[in-house]
Amino acid sequence: MSPARRRIAVVSTSRADYGHLYHVMKGLQAAEDVELLPVALGAHGSPRFGETWRRFAEDGFPLAARLECLLDSDSDLGMAKTIGLATLSLADWLDRERPDLLLLIADRYEMLAPASVALALRIPIAHIEGGEISEGAVDDAVRHALTKLSHLHFVPTEQARRRVLAMGEEAWRVHRVGAPSLDHLHLGALPDPVPLLARWGLGDDLAPVVVAWHPVTLLRDPAAESASLFEALQDCAHPLAFCFPNADAGREAIIRQAEAFCAGRERARVFVNLEHREYWALLHAAAALVGNSSSGIMESPSLSLPCVNIGERQAGRERAANILDAPAEPAAIREALSRALDPAFRASLDGMQSPYGDGHAAERIVEVLRRVPLDARLLRKRALPLRRGEEAFDHAG
Repeated sequence: MSPARRRIAVVSTSRADYGHLYHVMKGLQAAEDVELLPVALGAHGSPRFGETWRRFAEDGFPLAARLECLLDSDSDLGMAKTIGLATLSLADWLDRERPDLLLLIADRYEMLAPASVALALRIPIAHIEGGEISEGAVDDAVRHALTKLSHLHFVPTEQARRRVLAMGEEAWRVHRVGAPSLDHLHLGALPDPVPLLARWGLGDDLAPVVVAWHPVTLLRDPAAESASLFEALQDCAHPLAFCFPNADAGREAIIRQAEAFCAGRERARVFVNLEHREYWALLHAAAALVGNSSSGIMESPSLSLPCVNIGERQAGRERAANILDAPAEPAAIREALSRALDPAFRASLDGMQSPYGDGHAAERIVEVLRRVPLDARLLRKRALPLRRGEEAFDHAG
């Protein structure tokens, strides 16, 4: 009698993390010893964000669950209540299904819900992209909380691996695999960007500038810095492609600003959702990426694409040579963008290496998930012994 297939639930809350999880789910789905259970919640169910739960079936992933939890709200209270609703929905589903493993990714606040429920139900948690830093957003605390709640860690860089180990995680649990979003560059063909740009009204002698801007959730007004961004872009001669912000408090003000900005320009467009392969094709064709998104920090280096990173949202992340940091001030943003669009700067990036991996993360993640023993050792996390001198430091506090 053949052994039972390992049942692995994968939670996605938005278009962004779905693109990161795509090749991981493809690998799990192809494994004969795995039953994949995809779960969509959060922004996936929102008409405002394009009801992207439909993407799963289109890509060949029948959903095991589609859970409503995102409030039609633009406040921090709405974010907090969304966590509560997600917890209630997931408690019922995870109790009924009892998967062998639960796979989570990154740092979205909604991910606190599946992690908390799985902890109570004694379901082992695997987490992708722990050990990163983004000091200007609540994401930073969420990511570290998920690390401590999880039993397996798939980290993108050596610094991230060392940081997770410094948090007291046992070395056998921590696997440096790279960022899975980069796998799109190596697995499967990307669309030709030329007809895409023409269809979107962005075709031109000048390559487009992609703008990815999200609320800065540690600010009292999470959209406060966006005014500087739009002022700085007023004189940009390139076509502009704005990506919708995350489903965080402050998003509606940013969306309104982007829509008003694009309404007055012939070659500018707001994208509610870009299919992940189309997004990569757009980056391939772009002159630069501008904003405060982790996509700029983690993904643009693989294309040697100049990136202007604005403000403090991504403070603390590892940076490659293509990243130009600028404070959220119009003059500083304009200066950084001018440098990014300088052909000499683009030429200086030829042959650069990304610190975020080689585009083979999914296969490494899938192999560990298939092989890790599902025994008591996985659930029982052991405290590492304190190094000499740390006991004294403890008491001195």
